[in-house]
Amino acid sequence: MSKIPITYFSDALCIWAYISEARIQAVRTTFAEAIDLEIRFCSVFGNTASKIRKTWGQDDGYERFNQHLLEVAARFPELKVAPTVWLGTRPASSMAAHLYLKAVQLAEAAGHCLAGSAEKMIKSVRHAFFEHARDISCRAELRKIADQLALPSRVIETTIDDGRAFAALSSDYQDADSLGVEG
Repeated sequence: MSKIPITYFSDALCIWAYISEARIQAVRTTFAEAIDLEIRFCSVFGNTASKIRKTWGQDDGYERFNQHLLEVAARFPELKVAPTVWLGTRPASSMAAHLYLKAVQLAEAAGHCLAGSAEKMIKSVRHAFFEHARDISCRAELRKIADQLALPSRVIETTIDDGRAFAALSSDYQDADSLGVEG
């Protein structure tokens, strides 16, 4: 029996994507033999400063956004969210994380890391930001996370440097736009 392909789009800095991790894992576990889940990326937080100022306010936008995230997270007691999320650490963009994550996906597809490595990296990146307020827009921080997971950083970064990860991420963003995916 062939598996049903399911593609979903996500942004690494989106609280709702972070919330959905457990539900997606439950679907993946429950229907492992019947579905093939593919994660792709969309740009909800491509320019965080602009988005937060436009949506939450010019002067106190980060503080208001922080309060909103803490209120949302309180509805999901299984989640851990740092009380300082977005206050001290303010990633400039989710695009750097998406690029690195795309490179991990490509490395996994090429057999350079174990099956499931990209999914572990995606989860670890979100947890690094939401739980520990680490700056996931910084390549050095992403490399630390990859190293903690024993992923091949040299292969991953070569995939970025030679443009393949950029091309794959560009396809994700274009497809998200053409499908009308919104955050």
